Amino acid sequence: MKAIIFDSGTLISLSMNGLLGELRYLKKIFKGQFLITEYVKREVVDKPLTIKRFELEALKIKQLLDDGILKMPDSLDIKKGKLLEKTNEIKDLANGTFFGKGKEIHIIYSGEASCLALSKLLTERKIQNVIAVDERTTRLLGEKPDNIRNLLEKKLHTNIISNKENYKYFKGFKFIRSTELMYVAYKKGLLEIKDGEIVLDALLYALMFKGCSISSDEIREIKRLK
Repeated sequence: MKAIIFDSGTLISLSMNGLLGELRYLKKIFKGQFLITEYVKREVVDKPLTIKRFELEALKIKQLLDDGILKMPDSLDIKKGKLLEKTNEIKDLANGTFFGKGKEIHIIYSGEASCLALSKLLTERKIQNVIAVDERTTRLLGEKPDNIRNLLEKKLHTNIISNKENYKYFKGFKFIRSTELMYVAYKKGLLEIKDGEIVLDALLYALMFKGCSISSDEIREIKRLK
């Protein structure tokens, strides 16, 4: 069993770029589950359905749930109470890692924390998983936490102190962005637009300009993988 856990930002990036159809195609070839947490569902379905501006996109993502493309953690017998407990634990740890002017700096919200929590619980059950997250901070927390401290110092113009004991808790998470997911779709011939190499370039830059935290250098790196 394998799983990809989707944060709200990745689903929004794909939706804004009209790529939810490609996500359906990816699910057909993926030997595992596409999962979202209750917090993510609230962010991409429940709340947007109450706002006219976002209602259509919310309905499209809701259809992915209705069709079984996306599933909730209980489909793998992950209990809500246990997931909530782990989510709060992770959120408290993450938001108690960096300090400026003697105060804790809030760096992640419940949606991202719930994805990390679900990943932890799946790993405990020996289920291979990766978190699809386009937001930079969550990825850096697991991969290069000192970079968060540097970014915060530049943004807040103050000295940032970090509790490095917390770093080890966030090691081991695996991440993927919407850009890498769509690169796989491109390589597998799953894109609805068939127009040679220019499609990959257009796809990656569209995602960069609409939500995915990726640099032009990283895009060039992905294109060299062809």
